[in-house]
Amino acid sequence: MSGSGKVGGKGKGGRGEKKSTTASAKAGLQFPVGRIGRYLRNGKYATRMGAGAPVYLAAVLEYLCAEILELAGNAARDNKKARIVPRHLTLAIKNDEELNKLLGNVTIAEGGVLPNIHAVLLPKKTASKSVSSKSQDY
Repeated sequence: MSGSGKVGGKGKGGRGEKKSTTASAKAGLQFPVGRIGRYLRNGKYATRMGAGAPVYLAAVLEYLCAEILELAGNAARDNKKARIVPRHLTLAIKNDEELNKLLGNVTIAEGGVLPNIHAVLLPKKTASKSVSSKSQDY
């Protein structure tokens, strides 16, 4: 017998079991800090890894995703759509200078291209419209 005198208690003075807190919740992030840390460890990118490395990487990835999704949502709203499709992602990335520099040579399936007509291919604009055409006058 243990001699504690209590029967059926939860142990440890009745404090109860504490709910575990994830590293993502501690960092205030939505991206999985623990999973990213596991991927960094199993990927053998370095022999040693600091405790803040997966937190920093998760924060950077979350920021990039939020930025792209915000711009793609704006592109979808401009096209009067409620759902983001790959075309909206392409428009968002190509119209943003910094994202285009980061993801410039990335191909998005079903993304298309930016609408662009070269100036040489556009029809010539006539300077004066009041002068009548003399090709038919004999």
